[in-house]
Formats: sequence, C-alpha cells, structure tokens
Amino acid sequence: MNIRPLHDRVVIRRNQEEATSAGGIVLPGSAAEKPNQGEVLAVGPGRVTSNGELQTMSIKAGDTVLFGPYAGNNTAKIDGEELLIMSESEIYGVLEG
Repeated sequence: MNIRPLHDRVVIRRNQEEATSAGGIVLPGSAAEKPNQGEVLAVGPGRVTSNGELQTMSIKAGDTVLFGPYAGNNTAKIDGEELLIMSESEIYGVLEG
C-alpha cells in the first residue's frame, strides 16, 4: 500500500474491536464499540500557516494515537482494509511506553 496524505492529514489503522464485554459477554460486530486508538501509517508534510510557513507534524508513522469517537469520519478502503483519514488536530495524543 502506498498512500501519501496531503497537508496536515494522517492515515490511521484503527486497533481491533473488542469481541467480548468486560463481563465476558460476546458482542456481535454491530454492537461492539469501535476503539478510539490506532496506529499511524502515514502523515502529510504539515499545515501551511497564515504567513505561508510550513508547520511540521508532531506525530510520525508508527505512533499509536488516541482520538475521539467521532474523529476520522473519512474512511478509505485500501487493499481491502478500512483506514481512517483525519486531520492532526483531531488527534488527542500519542500513547507512549
């Protein structure tokens, strides 16, 4: 897969959905909550500021990030895999450690 996002866009592979609840009940795919974590696959060069300078991205490919439940409404199916495409500003933080 080769994808190069533009500007401050980020391509993310969402972590796998949980198949069971905390109590051990198996949930069907439609009832399972989508995880709000994922792995960054590709990042754009950055955002152009109002004075014309390029503000570089603060995340990089390979980072595990945390985002909101309604972030990344833009999806793309590439090589049979559904990927999220979102702006850097929709990402809450990078998980470390």
